[in-house]
Amino acid sequence: MTTGQAGTALGCSIPTVKKLMATGVVPGVREQGRQVFPLAALQQLQARPIADLTVLGTAEVAVLRSDAPTRVEEPDRDWIGFGTALDGTQLLAALSGWWRCDPARVAAGAVLPVTVAGFVVAVLTGLTEWESDGTVGTAARYRFPKARLAGYLTDLTAPANAADPADPEDARLAGPLLGTRLPSVSGGPIAYVSTATTADQPATEGE
Repeated sequence: MTTGQAGTALGCSIPTVKKLMATGVVPGVREQGRQVFPLAALQQLQARPIADLTVLGTAEVAVLRSDAPTRVEEPDRDWIGFGTALDGTQLLAALSGWWRCDPARVAAGAVLPVTVAGFVVAVLTGLTEWESDGTVGTAARYRFPKARLAGYLTDLTAPANAADPADPEDARLAGPLLGTRLPSVSGGPIAYVSTATTADQPATEGE
């Protein structure tokens, strides 16, 4: 399938499909003069269920809408974004900040699903503490230094937690979310989704 055909089938744009492919979570991606999206993988992704957020017991949950990994030169991390080529330590550093957000609102959700193209590819917990970059107002960015990587995927077509969380509660929270579709719409990396209405939302990430 072409990226355009895959985008139509998944309800997202061609750039969003290419972002998903660049993360490494779709097996069988090939370059044949142009990128080719494997039909078998596409059919499996179309069948992925919508995340059931009602089990979280909170009114809403923040969602980190990630991109493919990009190398950065920062003192506390070498990458930002999500990619299967990164190990657990690199992923945690890449996903735990710095974002423009309401940190108390993020923490209130207790869990932070990470999506690429509307699919949950990782889950963070341990969001009770945060640090600001010192900027005043809505431009302030925050990180969560005690965040834990409760789970992440290396193959979206056969979702299995590649992390080994020490806390059984982390594993319990990540398991039902990984590989599901979690629609969200936001002008930035952080979106907020009502846990009561997720199942009624269309299967698109709003891109």
